[in-house]
Amino acid sequence: MRRLYATQALLADGWASDVQVDIGADGRIAAVTPGTQPSPGTETLDILLPAPANLHSHAFQRAMAGLTERRGPDPRDSFWTWRRLMFRFLDHLTPDDVEAIAAFVQMEMLEAGYACSAEFHYLHHQPGGAVYADLAEMSARIAAAAATSGIGLTLLPVLYEHGGCDGRPLSPGQIRFGNTPDRFARLADGARAALASLPPDTGFGLAPHSLRAVSHAGLRAVQAMGAGPVHMHLAEQVAEVDEVQAAWGARPVRWLLDNAPVDNRWCLIHCTQMEPDETEALARTGAVAGLCPITESSLGDGIFDGVRWVGTGGRFGIGSDSNIRISLSEELRTLEYSQRLRDRARAALATRERSTGRVLFDGAVHGGAQAAGRASGAIAPGLWADLVALDGGVVDLYGRRGDTVLDAWIFAGDDRMIRAVWAAGRALVRDGRHVARDAITRRYARTQERLRDAL
Repeated sequence: MRRLYATQALLADGWASDVQVDIGADGRIAAVTPGTQPSPGTETLDILLPAPANLHSHAFQRAMAGLTERRGPDPRDSFWTWRRLMFRFLDHLTPDDVEAIAAFVQMEMLEAGYACSAEFHYLHHQPGGAVYADLAEMSARIAAAAATSGIGLTLLPVLYEHGGCDGRPLSPGQIRFGNTPDRFARLADGARAALASLPPDTGFGLAPHSLRAVSHAGLRAVQAMGAGPVHMHLAEQVAEVDEVQAAWGARPVRWLLDNAPVDNRWCLIHCTQMEPDETEALARTGAVAGLCPITESSLGDGIFDGVRWVGTGGRFGIGSDSNIRISLSEELRTLEYSQRLRDRARAALATRERSTGRVLFDGAVHGGAQAAGRASGAIAPGLWADLVALDGGVVDLYGRRGDTVLDAWIFAGDDRMIRAVWAAGRALVRDGRHVARDAITRRYARTQERLRDAL
């Protein structure tokens, strides 16, 4: 039994003072006792919060950070020109590279306050498209990275069938992603088996990439393959919306609502190109909107209609997507500031009962747990002990109480305020540093050096 004591903690029913949290040997919270005093040997903390899941990551893209900020040959740089650069980059990645990169980005996620990563994993095959001897080789490397970093993992193998809604063949840059539904089913079985050696908090789901990359039959096949989470990119770019509407007879959100059983199993990523009626209808399904504000800003995707979504009762969570920068507080801040810039308003997502920071953090915690299919999302008995501790001694948190703590962290602070992180009871961040930071970083640096020379 591990025992923690926090001067203040955000519990399932709100803030409490002098809280003792007991963590069982199984990694679950055994008991929560407010209004107590620390017993001898108890680890004492200033501020204790539930740690969210990062609901959308493409781990390998972390190694591209900083390499795509020059204008290409097109007069107007865009998501599509960025994507061509990404395709060229991934041609050089080996399984060893992917494992090293994934472990590094998972380490950064933990240091940023995430306890789990939902990996939207589509880099399956060798350059040129030939399969590895183990069809699920690359999925096994994501699992191996999680064994190194200790992060909670929900693995989401991705079905990617063709290069567009017209069924055109995959381009050379996409060939490493491609599978038929039948081969994908075999790959998914292998990916699930690769998780067997990981801790019991490990999760599994499936991801049809997008309406432009899967067929109608492929989408139905994925839905029939399991009961876990279903993740999909949806309505991210104007060109994507136009292509889907031309080929499938409706805008992406409307088509999906009319043709798929969208419910709380689903996580729809980005959704930055929705009409008001689509936003409200999708929010009412109980699905999670998977928002990645830093990446959406980087790629010029557009602004998610968060005010309308939250006002309709919609659920959302936060992901780091391209992993250009790993910062939970910055993702939340960027989400709120995008709403303010669009509407020329302040405290756009706040309510009379909850501050802006509280709305943002609650959304990330609850939506992330739902999207990852993870028994977490609160400091409560029976849930995984996914916890993040903030340092109440830093100047912007000193003397803060309640929701003001979250507001100060998100809008005045950064990840340097994070003192410790636990994933299913595993103590992985101490004094702001991952316990294996040096070894993980050395391996990543060697990978970066090799890729630099290759590129």
